[in-house]
Amino acid sequence: MEKSNNYLLPAAIIIGAAIGAFFLGQSIERFNREDRTISVKGFSEQEVKSDLAVWALKVSVPTNDLSAGSSEIENSKNKIIAFLTRNGIAADEIIQKEMQVADRKANEYNPDMNISFRYIITKTILVRSANVDVVFKVSQMTDELVRAGVVMSSQTDWQNNGVSFMYTGLNSIKPTMLAEATRNARQAAEEFCRESGTDLGKLKRATQGLFTIVDRDDVNASQNDGGYYSSGRRDVFKKVRVVVSVEYSIE
Repeated sequence: MEKSNNYLLPAAIIIGAAIGAFFLGQSIERFNREDRTISVKGFSEQEVKSDLAVWALKVSVPTNDLSAGSSEIENSKNKIIAFLTRNGIAADEIIQKEMQVADRKANEYNPDMNISFRYIITKTILVRSANVDVVFKVSQMTDELVRAGVVMSSQTDWQNNGVSFMYTGLNSIKPTMLAEATRNARQAAEEFCRESGTDLGKLKRATQGLFTIVDRDDVNASQNDGGYYSSGRRDVFKKVRVVVSVEYSIE
């Protein structure tokens, strides 16, 4: 009985080692097969023309008499509207925002007592139009308002003075741009395989980056693999860009 056990123990060790080697070999084979991939990026860029213009014209009047200041603001507002309609802006494209009054002595945290004018009255006229060419042309003519005595505010806030041009038709060009970016990625992968003497396999994974829209001639726009980033919307013409990341197997 003891002699039999002496034979069984080495046999069990040999069998166990063989089984372990089999599964280890399977893991290595599976790892190597899965590791034979290539990841590439493809991009598409298209120039488009803005289809929406938003223009905020803000006037500001410093005064100590609210009644007189309100009359002055009303007069400036009427001059702005007349200027816009006279130059081709439709009445239904003009939006009047509410009048705002700031009492410079009423700020309990930082009262300004050494001032010439207590109140600052502001009024914003907003133009929202699809006629971007007309808005662009008229926005270059605001010196007429200055000559007419309209004092434009230079205050910077979320509702800045100036015209912003935007492109709203992104959904209409998304499919063709994604197709082009994917083709570019595949071409890069095929070129790699030709140079390395391998065959391109199946598509394993694809990731779409964000679509970015920036001014065509914005010198402040920065570029990286994810696209462009820009702080301005002053240009009528835009660049739309998308980057896709694609992974193929290699056979």
